[in-house]
Amino acid sequence: MPHDHLSPSGHPYRKDDDHPLTYWQQMEIAVRELLVEKGVTTPADIAAEIDAMDSRSPANGAAVVARAWTDPTFRKALLKDASAATRAMGFDIGALHLIAVENTADIHNIIVCTLCSCYPRNLLGLPPDWYKSRAYRSRTVREPRKILAEFGVTLPQTTTIRVHDSTADMRYVVIPARPAGTDDWSEQQLANLVTRDSMIGTGLPKTPGA
Repeated sequence: MPHDHLSPSGHPYRKDDDHPLTYWQQMEIAVRELLVEKGVTTPADIAAEIDAMDSRSPANGAAVVARAWTDPTFRKALLKDASAATRAMGFDIGALHLIAVENTADIHNIIVCTLCSCYPRNLLGLPPDWYKSRAYRSRTVREPRKILAEFGVTLPQTTTIRVHDSTADMRYVVIPARPAGTDDWSEQQLANLVTRDSMIGTGLPKTPGA
């Protein structure tokens, strides 16, 4: 690599990505500072909440899926009212309306947020960059089968693909089909097969032995 591509520290040079604050970023800062000034919250409270949100991971959602695979009563409750069912497991999803959609032999579900990046963070952690991209948000609605193929998921033409559009107050989570050969597996073993993408619908669970 040419030396002019190295920083003084010897690492590859990377151009700064600084840019002016957007309108919404300025509004967030103004509202946050006003809430602190009025004593509604404190910087420590805000930092703690951010840390709590950042610590969430797809493991929460995987536990929900594994429970649904092993407990028919829970599965029924989850499909009826996912908000209540996940709260009963101890997961705090706030006031959001959560909807669980189930993949079957004939139906495959995929989640998108066409307006921005609404995502069930409490169960899946931070959304991947591609989920927030304009290409994914627009193309998933127009050509979901092609999008799935690009993610490595090739489905029979007879499979119905359902696209679900998240909103500011409504989130979706996909319950993927349980892999074959796992009849005697524990919930924890099953949870290890559940991937983040399989709960978005752009992937499938791992197979035993993979």
